[in-house]
Amino acid sequence: FITFYPMGFELWMSFTNYGLKNLRVNAPAPDFVGLANYVAILTNKLGLSYYDFWRMLVFNLFWTFSNVFIHLGLGIVIAVVLNIKGLWFKGFYRALFILPIVLPQIIIANVFRNMFDADYGAINQGLAILGGFFGLPEAMFRIRWIDQVDYPISWLPLTLSYFALLITNVWLGWPFMTIVASAALQSIPKELYEAATIDGANGMQQFWRITLPLLRPAMVPATVLGIVTTFNLFGLIYFLSGGGPLRRTEILLTTAYRLLNEQRLYGVAAAFCVVIFFILLGLTLLTNYITKATESYDA
Repeated sequence: FITFYPMGFELWMSFTNYGLKNLRVNAPAPDFVGLANYVAILTNKLGLSYYDFWRMLVFNLFWTFSNVFIHLGLGIVIAVVLNIKGLWFKGFYRALFILPIVLPQIIIANVFRNMFDADYGAINQGLAILGGFFGLPEAMFRIRWIDQVDYPISWLPLTLSYFALLITNVWLGWPFMTIVASAALQSIPKELYEAATIDGANGMQQFWRITLPLLRPAMVPATVLGIVTTFNLFGLIYFLSGGGPLRRTEILLTTAYRLLNEQRLYGVAAAFCVVIFFILLGLTLLTNYITKATESYDA
């Protein structure tokens, strides 16, 4: 009941014109509008100048897969490095990597927002110091990471705020993949590597033929979770870039929040969340199909 009642109520709201007037005591019941909210969402007929559903969806998907790709690759590489025999302080490193996971997103967003400040941020200060060794002027490194509207790469429609978010979320996301991969590496029998060494396989061949295939059962579910989490990464985007500049880093969930808390379009916001649910359901099913994540794995 606790799970399904709110979901059912939200689904009902999505077919109505539920608004602020319907929140009052003894308020009139909202009118049933059928699929009108869904049509308005998908055809950009909400009457909001900044709203473009399909542009936001494309950005949301690109944001998700670019982040998860880096998280996955970096996480596996670092886990393999930490698994090297004789490496000192392994336990300390693994404990340290949990830190980004346990910190609240609002704290991470505010810390990195200060680091990306154009005048006093640590990122620009560090770049200026580095550039000083090559005789480059300090003014060159007053980079407006958060609010610069122009695209730094002319053929790629991504603002600097996207790259600021990417850097922040990579710092936030790769430790989880490293922890999962590290745990999976411990379950790989050492005899496989010993036999491969006797057969003449070098380290790279062992990585591709033994390590990666045996990491797959653990990394596929972690990747699916990473996709869902990154697709809905509200806190980091809302508090770091605010969806700017000019709404160019808005994702679907931040837009749903604005429809609810700024526009007070409760019925539309409910329909928007239902759309997000089905997009995520489709992504999950597609990922499971491509990776065969739900099939048994015979090593």
